[in-house]
This record gives sequence, structure tokens and C-alpha cells, in this order.
Amino acid sequence: MNSRKPPGRTEIRARRTAPPIFPFHLAQPAAHQDSYRQAELFYLQKQIQAQTPMVIVLEDGERIEGCIEWYDRQCLKIRGRAKSLVYKSAIKYMYKLGE
Repeated sequence: MNSRKPPGRTEIRARRTAPPIFPFHLAQPAAHQDSYRQAELFYLQKQIQAQTPMVIVLEDGERIEGCIEWYDRQCLKIRGRAKSLVYKSAIKYMYKLGE
């Protein structure tokens, strides 16, 4: 057998490269997400109905004091000295004022 290739033909070799690496977050089981979400919604509803004065501490250390007016999946509206719209992803933790 002749191992030569006919003239004019070139062999194209696929380069083996590592697949691109993308940042990702490990998904929690759906049951855990649902129970966490329900607890969050229940807590926020209770604070809105009672007009509880809250302290919201942001990731950068800033403190916002006021009552929660409303919320949605991504943010909270706080009524305090000024009205503020705060992304939930920016919240480090929150607690009732006076605790």
C-alpha cells in the first residue's frame, strides 16, 4: 500500500483545544429552591403588612433603614428617609430595627 496522498490534497487536522471555561453556579435542587423562595416571600409579606422598621445591610457595608413597601423577584422598595429601590443581590442581610 502506498501511504502517499495524491498531489494537491492537504490533510486538515482538527486542533484539539480545551473547551472554553465559562463561570457558572451550581444549581440547588428544585425542592430546596422552592422552600427557600416560599420562606422569603412569607417573611417579606409579614414585614410589609406589619410595616416593620427594618435595617438592610448591603454588600458594601451601607445601611438602609426603613419599611419595605413592596418587592419582586429581583428588588425591594424601601421607604425611609428617602425611597430606595434595592437589588436583592446587593443585600448582605437584614434585620428588624431595634434587634
